[in-house]
Order: sequence, then C-alpha cells, then structure tokens
Amino acid sequence: MFDFSGKRAEGPVIRLHPADNIVVARVPVGIGVAVPGESLVTRSQVPAGHKIAARNLRAGEPILKYNVCVGFAAVDIPAGTYVHAHNTDFREFDRDYAFGRDYVPTALLPEAEQARFLGIVRDNGQVATRNYVGVLSTVNCSATVVHRIAEAFTPEIMAQYPNVDGVVALSHGMGCGMEMSGEPMDLLRRTMGGYACHPNFAAVLIVGLGCERNQLDALLQDQALQAGDRLKTFIMQETGGTRRTIEAGVAAVRAMLPQANEVRRQPVSARHLVVGLQCGGSDGFSSITANPALGAAMDILVRHGGTAILSETPEIYGVEHTFTARARNREVGEKLVERIRWWKETYSPGRDVQINGKVSPGNQMGGLANIFEKSLGSSMKGGTSGLMEVYRYAEPVRQAGMVFMDTPGFDPVSATGQIAGGANVICFTTGRGSMFGAKPVPSIKLATNTAMYERLTEDMDLNCGVILDGSASLPEMAQQIFAQVLRVASGERSKSELLGLGDHEFVPWNIGVVS
Repeated sequence: MFDFSGKRAEGPVIRLHPADNIVVARVPVGIGVAVPGESLVTRSQVPAGHKIAARNLRAGEPILKYNVCVGFAAVDIPAGTYVHAHNTDFREFDRDYAFGRDYVPTALLPEAEQARFLGIVRDNGQVATRNYVGVLSTVNCSATVVHRIAEAFTPEIMAQYPNVDGVVALSHGMGCGMEMSGEPMDLLRRTMGGYACHPNFAAVLIVGLGCERNQLDALLQDQALQAGDRLKTFIMQETGGTRRTIEAGVAAVRAMLPQANEVRRQPVSARHLVVGLQCGGSDGFSSITANPALGAAMDILVRHGGTAILSETPEIYGVEHTFTARARNREVGEKLVERIRWWKETYSPGRDVQINGKVSPGNQMGGLANIFEKSLGSSMKGGTSGLMEVYRYAEPVRQAGMVFMDTPGFDPVSATGQIAGGANVICFTTGRGSMFGAKPVPSIKLATNTAMYERLTEDMDLNCGVILDGSASLPEMAQQIFAQVLRVASGERSKSELLGLGDHEFVPWNIGVVS
C-alpha cells in the first residue's frame, strides 16, 4: 500500500502499488503530459482523483488498484488513457475467504497506559460522551408531538441546565402500515430500544398514538424497558390528544432536567469509546488519505481497548474476503459471508443499487467507477486489526475491538443502527462534502482533500488532504484523528454540533412491506 511518509508528492500522478496497472491523478491532468517515472504520455484530460492506464490494458484484463481488482477493461485501453466507468466492466470474480488465516490477536496496552477522556459515567456503569434528554415516537403519527415537545425547550430555557446538551426529538416514518411481527418490526423495536438505553441519554420520553402496529407496551416488553424516573411514556389517545400530550410531555421533560443536569465528567479509559465508522460522498482520494488514516486511528483505539464499528455492507462487497481472512474464527467470518449473500440473493436482486455495481452520481464524479472500487476505499476505515464479531442491524455491540454491523450504505440509516448498537462517537470521511450530524452522538467529519476542506471548513473537522499535500504522514494523521476523538468525546463540540445538525438523521432501516 502506498504511503506518502510525509514526503510531498511532486508529480501529476500517484502510484499506489508496484503491481498496479493504473495510476491516480493527483491534480487535474491535461492531454499530452509526460508522466515522470511511468513511461507514458497522457491521451486524455483526467480530473484529480481519477485513474489513468499505466500501460496498455487488454479487453477483459483486471484493473488493479492497490493490487486489488476494481473491475475489468471493457475494451483495449492504451497507456495514458482515462480509465473510468465508460471503459470499465463490473462483474463477479472468485474470492478466497480464507477464514481466520490472517488473524493476529491485538496486543492491548495495560490499563494504566490506555488513553483517557472525560466521560459521563452512568449509574449502570455505561459511559456517555454527551448528555441529552430524548423524546422518541413509536410511530410517524406521534412525530409532530415529539418535535413540539422538544421545541419547547429553547436555548433560553436550556441555559438553566448547562450540563445538559439539549432536548432532542427523534421521529421516523414507520410504526404502522407495516408487518406486525417478524424481522421488520424486530428491527424497528431493536433500534428504538438501543436509543432508549443509550448512555448519551440522561432520560427518555416515548410517545405513541395508541392504535399503531408498534404498540408502546409491546415495544417496552420486547426491549425489556421499564418506565421510571429515566423513562416516561405517553399514549396520545389516552392522554387527551395532541395539545394535552404536548403539555404533558413538556412537563415530564421539565421534571427530568434537574437530575440530568447533575452529571459531571470524569477521566475514564478509552476502552469505553465505541466509534461508528461512516463514509459518504467518497472520491478517488478517499482510499489514499482519509479512509486509511481513519483505519490507522482505529487500530490505535483497538490497542487502547476501544471498539470500532465498520458497517455499510454494500460498501465492503468485493473486498469482504480481506475481512474473513482477518476474522478471529471461522464462525465470525461466515456471519459476514451470510450477510453478503442475503444482500445479493434475497434483498437486492435485479435492483439498481450499489451492491449490484452502480455507485451514486457523486461517487462517479469523484472518480469511483463501481462498487468494487468504492469498497476498496471504504473498507480501509476498518484498519488492520482482527475482525472480532459481526452484528445484525442495531444489535447491542458487546465485543471490543474491530467489529462489523450489517447496515445499508445510506449514511443516516447506517449511523442510526450503529448508535442503537452503542456507538458514542461517529467518524465520517468524505471527499465530496457530506453534511451530517447524529444526535445524541457527536460526529467528526474528515475531509479527503484540501480543496474541499477549504471550501467547506465550517462542516469539516480535520483535513486528511495534508497526507496528499505532504504536510503530514498517514501515521501522523492517524494520531491527529485519535486525539480529536478523545477531545470530542470529552465534550469539545464537533463542527456538525456547532451547526446544529442531527435533529433529522434518526432513520431506522425499513426492510419490510408497507401496507
């Protein structure tokens, strides 16, 4: 794998691996440019982050990036030609899953040497990075009510509770008109249960309508939730309707706030960090800067006893064999393969979606020809440590280390599952400039290139483009990311928090029939 090692890349292209038959344009490249060290002259105009044939490619030949197949030449491609979706075929190829072959246990640092951050320790031992009061709806029919309740707590009112980060309403479009049993309902209730028990909530209010399929009592029973000082519930049809439920909800939250405000942060080990890994609006530099740097930062976190959750199942497709080979045992590796097969054989056959090859227009414009190429970069967020466990969507994450959760690639849905599973920080890489927040968990945005970072500084926390510029090596950037995670987990506001993002990004995965 290519490593800039802090040296400035002077030429117009980047070679990522000696065996590659493509190079990547570091800057926009015109026609007729002689490329030093590559014995080629460009035959096309190539945008920054996009690929150029490093030698003559025969039709049907694998296109290699990081010495990994990211597609096949659709036609003969002369050296120096622009290589992208227009001359690249997407098709299956054989992969050796080699379960556990490359697994190496991580040597954990002694607890006395583990990094520390200022966390909020709950009575049950959970550790929070934020301190919110949450107002959740069981069904879309109570969405307006939960938002009206939260809106009543203005900045002026919240100034009386300086240790509370806010009152946030989390509504969704599900809960009725859906299957009453089975995986879709199980998944919704698991998601809501994960949020109701999340350490970043000091207290939670759940509001239902009364006649919905996701009945409040069934939700509480299914998720082993009990009403008490930390959990209050209302049913609109029993409370007296919209206005009276809003009034009752406001009174309930007002009563929760004094106790929520009593929390104090204290030093705790980084082993209490559970970081959800996301990437969106990726570009050709994602696999060169931000994603591998984040992966290296997560290797550091794992050595300190923490947990990293890699997700977005369609965005590891094509490189899943690199994870099964790192799995701690065959059982864990086979769980990942089962999830991939479910996507391919049950969930998405015949549909125009990522796992069947096509990436978003933004990814295409950023230089990614297909899902194999996107997966190559996306998978790098997982670092190099062993794959310790595989979870279904929104399942509680109990295993420390690098784990995988089955989610879609759509960032709000994916992050919602990670947070329900226990993530208390989100790290989000982007090359095009995704704007994202996820209350009650802080999101840290990592830019892949300097030009985008400078254009969107208000939204981006760190610029990983300095790796490309030569201002920092990849290991140095990884240390910066790890330090930023510790600071944000200790209470420093991320850019998305300063902008107020996160009120509308609670999006449980709807996999069922709407009727």
